[in-house]
Amino acid sequence: MANEQTRARVIALFVSPLKGQPMESRQEVLARVSHGFDGCAHARPGGSRQVLLLDSETLQEFSVAPGALKENITTVGLDIPGLASGTRLRLGEALLEITKLCTPCAFVDSVQPGLREKLQTRRGMLARVLEGGPIRVGDAIRIMND
Repeated sequence: MANEQTRARVIALFVSPLKGQPMESRQEVLARVSHGFDGCAHARPGGSRQVLLLDSETLQEFSVAPGALKENITTVGLDIPGLASGTRLRLGEALLEITKLCTPCAFVDSVQPGLREKLQTRRGMLARVLEGGPIRVGDAIRIMND
C-alpha cells in the first residue's frame, strides 16, 4: 500500500461555474468544509455528494477525456472504485472522506453511447470535505489510517 500511496497523485481538477455547462480545468481549487469546491455549481453543502473523484486509468480504458464525466478530481495511481465508504484521503491541505459510489446517470451515455452500463461500478466515488484548503494538480494523495 505504501507504494500505491507514494505514486497516487492529482492529475486534473475541475469545477463547473454553472450547472449544465462543461467543467472548467483548474490548476488549484479551494475545498471548503462540508461544502465542496469553491465556485462549483455541483457542490452539495452539508451533503454526501460534495466532490467526485475518478481515476485516469478508468478514463483511459474507455477513451474518455479527464473532466468529460464531470469529476472534480482526476487521479492517477489510486484504485478509486476500490475505496470503501469512510476512507479518508489527504490531498494537498484538504481532507476528504469517501461517502459512496457515484451511480452513472443518463448524462454518461451522452459522452459515449453505452458507457453508462460499462461504468456501473466504476463511475467514481463521492466524498465530503472534512478539512478545507487548497488542492493543486500534482499533489500527492495519501490514504489516512485511523
